[in-house]
Amino acid sequence: MTTTRQLDFDACYLAVSARDPRFDGRFYTAVTTTGIYCRPICPARTPGRANVRFYRHAAAAEAAGFRPCRRCRPELSPGDPGWDVRADLVGRALRLIDDGVADDSGVAGLARRLHVTERHLHRLFAAELGAGPLAVARTRRLLLAKQLLTETTLPITDVAFAAGFGSVRQFNAAMKESYGFAPGELRKGNGPVGGGGLCSPASGLTLRLGHRRPYDAQSVLRFLAARAIPGVEAVRWAGADVAAYTRAVPGGSITLRPAADHVRLTVRTTEAHRLSPLVARCRRLLDLDADPGAVREILGRTSLAPLVEARPGLRVPGAYDGFEAAVRAVVGQQISVAGARTLLGRIAARAGTPAVTAGNSASPEQNPLPTTRHSTVPHRGSATVERHPRPATAEAANETPLLFPAADRLAGADLDGLGLTTRRTATIRALAEGVASGEIDLDGAEDPADTTARLLAIPGIGPWTASYIALRALRDPDAWPEGDLVLRRTMDRLGITAGESEEWRPWRAYAAVHLWSHASQQTPALALDTHPGTASA
Repeated sequence: MTTTRQLDFDACYLAVSARDPRFDGRFYTAVTTTGIYCRPICPARTPGRANVRFYRHAAAAEAAGFRPCRRCRPELSPGDPGWDVRADLVGRALRLIDDGVADDSGVAGLARRLHVTERHLHRLFAAELGAGPLAVARTRRLLLAKQLLTETTLPITDVAFAAGFGSVRQFNAAMKESYGFAPGELRKGNGPVGGGGLCSPASGLTLRLGHRRPYDAQSVLRFLAARAIPGVEAVRWAGADVAAYTRAVPGGSITLRPAADHVRLTVRTTEAHRLSPLVARCRRLLDLDADPGAVREILGRTSLAPLVEARPGLRVPGAYDGFEAAVRAVVGQQISVAGARTLLGRIAARAGTPAVTAGNSASPEQNPLPTTRHSTVPHRGSATVERHPRPATAEAANETPLLFPAADRLAGADLDGLGLTTRRTATIRALAEGVASGEIDLDGAEDPADTTARLLAIPGIGPWTASYIALRALRDPDAWPEGDLVLRRTMDRLGITAGESEEWRPWRAYAAVHLWSHASQQTPALALDTHPGTASA
């Protein structure tokens, strides 16, 4: 599945000839006569069979001496969802590389996070991808830099640091070595594209985030909107649709806006060197790397077929931060969406920190996080969404946004008087201590099954809470929220037995989203006004 020799040449060539979008991001086509590698959907003339090679990862193609195509732009490819399904060591390493661990700590630090030796990690990467961890991290930086050069007017010096390079000299050398041209030549030849090129503190830096079609952006955004934590997240509406979702990040904020064939990410931050991890987290938050075709292939053969046919673009809402998602799950036990949102807002106000520090202040435009007020009009078009979050007054928009408290900070915070029960407070504290100490890893470095077992050892975290954390924070596509009342009632209504859920593997998380969505459409009060042990988190 994952090496050049293991890829089925005939199947890959057929996909390239048909420009089949289902294979976009799953492999890359390298053309020996041009020295260029492309996405399967590249509009260029299909090369002859004798002149192509196929690679599982862009890094392997670049390691073999190929450079990325300027027409199809491999930097816009969605990720390969197969790594989430496998959840093996290489898949977890790729997630940590996306989060910048290799850039910050090198391969040695990456191997330590994964509890393996550097040699073993190199061996696995060579066997699975055809390139080592450093080469993968380098390719990730280069492709992000190429996107910044193509889509923005950001100065080349800033592009180098935003993409994760340590110096401009290192950046120039890497571009010339891998791509055969200097950064300025790419910009001179193309100029900014995509309408998001101008960069300033007010406008921010805007990039395109690609995804596979169909993609129901509104279902994910409405899910996030209903759970927006006051001071941490904000939502702007356009009628019944979410026009923009904004949340605080270190140094400022990010905003996500749905577009016709992509999602537009606008970053307003004083910490531009963290751009690559920001992009990776946003992709996971919106489940942009999912393959709806693969999900439909399995679920479409089961009793869920009518639901999948009706809404093939549904995604599993992810999490920007794993620890935050876990706290949401604990706080949301057995209470409504609105109640959980209120408690989480109080926790953020008590223990959160300003996104922009006093010594590194930003303009009001960099802090576009109003507090939110909520109307009583329910959404019917998405799973377990309660009410329209509406922006507050313009004055509130200038308030400094808050970062949700990190584990070490929340472990020592005073949570009395916030409305939490004594037991719930103890559970949150135990969870925070476990994450702060490194005993529990919610960033994807551990096997999901091992992390779930550690979560279950915490008093107050049961099977549903642990499964929900695995579904959203660990990106386990097969996570199934045990004991979920809405799921049980919906399955009973549809005549689906509990045993049939085994037929939904390895996509049970997507099955849960389809059932939640169906419940909200058929019986809004069930999904919106009560907490089934599930939906408020």
